[in-house]
Amino acid sequence: MWALIKSLLTQWALFKILLKSLGSLAWLLPIAFLLKFIGLPALIILAIVAAPLFIILLIVGLPMAFVAVAGAVILAGIFFLLSLGIAVLKIAIPIFIVYWLLKWAFGSRKTGDGTVEG
Repeated sequence: MWALIKSLLTQWALFKILLKSLGSLAWLLPIAFLLKFIGLPALIILAIVAAPLFIILLIVGLPMAFVAVAGAVILAGIFFLLSLGIAVLKIAIPIFIVYWLLKWAFGSRKTGDGTVEG
């Protein structure tokens, strides 16, 4: 009887510890959804680029190993450019928004007759 009680308490304690540790990872869910939102279109673009590239390399008559290596290198370069573009947009978009808001708030106002006021 004592063995059954000890095993049930041990299982309950382990379950509680596991639940706490997984619960602390809940803040990662929005990041995972964001990466999925960005990653799937990137994978679609890579697939669209990959299919014709592999077909062209195979038509040229290159060995399969060379086609796979060359295709992987080219696709890695394209994925690097996509990642770099996303990083640049993360920096450029806030700067553009601040510039646009400042121009909107403090910019010159045109009157109805075409003259500039202020």
